[in-house]
Amino acid sequence: MTDRLRVNEVKDLMAFLVDNLRGWSRNTIKQRLKVGCVTVNGEPVLKHNHILQVGDDVEVLAAAKFIRRETSTLEILYSDKELIAINKPAGLLSVATTRENKQHALAILRNQFSRSQRSIKLWPVNRLDRDTSGVLLFATSREMRESVMAQWTEAEKIYLAIVEGHPNPSCGTINQPLRLDDTEYRMHVGQHPEAKAAITHYVTRRTAPDRALLELQLETGRQHQIRAHMAWLGHPVIGDPRYGKAGPRMGLHALRLSIKHPQTGKQLAFETPAPDDFYALLA
Repeated sequence: MTDRLRVNEVKDLMAFLVDNLRGWSRNTIKQRLKVGCVTVNGEPVLKHNHILQVGDDVEVLAAAKFIRRETSTLEILYSDKELIAINKPAGLLSVATTRENKQHALAILRNQFSRSQRSIKLWPVNRLDRDTSGVLLFATSREMRESVMAQWTEAEKIYLAIVEGHPNPSCGTINQPLRLDDTEYRMHVGQHPEAKAAITHYVTRRTAPDRALLELQLETGRQHQIRAHMAWLGHPVIGDPRYGKAGPRMGLHALRLSIKHPQTGKQLAFETPAPDDFYALLA
């Protein structure tokens, strides 16, 4: 998620950012400035009183760029010989999207579990968008990944989302198929020969003046399912630049994943609470 802004009048950088990044706190903006996540005409600027000129291009780098480079370990929620569940922070890719992407959960986890003479192999079972935090599951073999995915419709998948406005009714089910547009890289909602079934159940857990905290359960697990369904309902996820409006972070967290272990038959439940910066979006 990146915000690109064009300067229309001479102004110092901090004042410009406060005026243009609606919904961002001053502390968040200062933090981004401090670590070099704000650029002017392509060059990082750390000083909040830097004077901008008309025509300057200001870019606020995504949360992914905000993840410190020294991040070398991830919180492990569960591990055995076949499966590893982690708590993925917002701003970190699940897997590489290009050959240049070296900072992603898969690479960090491989390094974390590998020994000097033995490198572990991992396959992602589910994917979380870069700016979504929460439970992310990996398998140690392709066969185990396929076994888990074979029963994916039976898996319990619970998310938390902070959305714009207050859904009415406060709880319900969205049963709308989804179709991926490869050109726009977004999901289209509604009937289409290429659309696939997608079902989302939601319950409002808390409300603020202009926002609501929802708990959602997915019967399916389509790409961008919650983001596309909530935008279709008229209540896009906060901080979602693709289906709503950009912000300091996206209000989406994978709270709980429950599956049956394909080998042991034991029911496994992985859960991690949403971080403070997620709940801050409700304020």
